[in-house]
Amino acid sequence: MSINTRHLLPVCSLLLMIPALADAQEEQSSVTRGEYIYHLGGCASCHTNGKEGGAPLAGGLEMETPFGTFYTPNITPDPQYGIGNWSEDDFIRAMTEGVSPEGEHYYPAFPYTSYTKMSQQDLLDLKTFLDLQAPVAKPSKEHDLPFPLNQRFVLGVWKWLNFESGSFQINQHRNDRWNRGAYIVNGPGHCVECHTPRNIMGGLDTDAGMTGNDNGPEGEAVPGLQSSNHSEFSKWEIEDITFSLETGMKPDGDFLGGSMGHVIDNTTSKMTPADLEAIAEYLKSLN
Repeated sequence: MSINTRHLLPVCSLLLMIPALADAQEEQSSVTRGEYIYHLGGCASCHTNGKEGGAPLAGGLEMETPFGTFYTPNITPDPQYGIGNWSEDDFIRAMTEGVSPEGEHYYPAFPYTSYTKMSQQDLLDLKTFLDLQAPVAKPSKEHDLPFPLNQRFVLGVWKWLNFESGSFQINQHRNDRWNRGAYIVNGPGHCVECHTPRNIMGGLDTDAGMTGNDNGPEGEAVPGLQSSNHSEFSKWEIEDITFSLETGMKPDGDFLGGSMGHVIDNTTSKMTPADLEAIAEYLKSLN
């Protein structure tokens, strides 16, 4: 029996296209996931200097702290001034260990102390998304810090005393929703960075986690999120928390202000209802 090969050619061509289509779909899925992680991490809030009309993710936002003034870096994919030449390993090391591709320590104004808990897949997806953003050829501004804090080698000692790397560990005694909330709050969302007091060296006081911080961003007082500290927040129900995180409105009709306004605009308002509920369940369990 003879076979008409003319009919086989279209079929063969389609079969050859299937792997390419699958790769394209996976890349698009990675970009979509990465965009969501980008919002979870609040990257736009810190790396875009909206006050001065700065380009997205080009850095330059001024951050005043008791230790000096920090300026956020350019994280666009520009190969010279951004992270365009970073490998995946470079990116993961920076996010989880606080070390630059050149081997220099990063200051903890960059919250790698929380990002270290992020999963490798989330980090890779985030990099995929960042790599597709518009590059901006703008150098990052040098931090304005007093001696000896302007010497990066001292950060090695700081890390030894205040930083423990390691990914998020699931609590087997809690349900999936609670663990998801714990992952977001302590990992990409880095809520602990503002809502936890710091020691004299600027490290997180983990024994007083989420109990509030009198010296938060721009010197503002940040409230505690413990259910047992008799604060306004301790009286909120899960529905109150999710509604406030989505809209910025508190149960009494007032609005969340200060730096939390940026968090609402760039982060929590873009989260899924499931993730907002997960965060609320986790926060309500803190005491």
